[in-house]
Amino acid sequence: MLTHEDQIVAAIRQIIRAVDLHSRKLVNGHGFTGPQLAVLQETQRLGTASPKALARAVHLSQATVTGILQRLERRELIVRKPSANDRRSVLIEISSQGRQVLESSPSLLQDRFRDALSSLEEWERLQILSTLQRVANLMDAEDLEAAPHLTPGEIAANEDHLAKPDPPIDQQVGNEVG
Repeated sequence: MLTHEDQIVAAIRQIIRAVDLHSRKLVNGHGFTGPQLAVLQETQRLGTASPKALARAVHLSQATVTGILQRLERRELIVRKPSANDRRSVLIEISSQGRQVLESSPSLLQDRFRDALSSLEEWERLQILSTLQRVANLMDAEDLEAAPHLTPGEIAANEDHLAKPDPPIDQQVGNEVG
């Protein structure tokens, strides 16, 4: 019989595994990492935005977002345009190809998780929050910065592609998560 401690560790491992599997499904099925998809979705939501505004909106460092934007631009999913107000600045817009890719992309794991959490009573959400904050404290992780994205870990600007080559664009559009 497993101890309570073993059951807690197993539950944490299930959460980590779920995040990892979802991230792999995104990369293998759609050619995106979670942060890439979040940046593309936020670009569409904002319409036109600076890289700094996008970084703030997705809770990632500007360096990380810069790397993601470079990859999205190479795949012709976003367009950089000079700012009309400041020619030294650029603004980011989603391309028509980017919109098409988003239409066939799955939701982010945290979006579904937030929806499920919102169906809980307030006291249940507070209890979960308190418990998870305590778990983070027990793991000496309370001082680690973490964005509200369920991904395997922070992805640096130079490794946001998970060391995988970009799939051809025609393979990205219309793919189903398998």
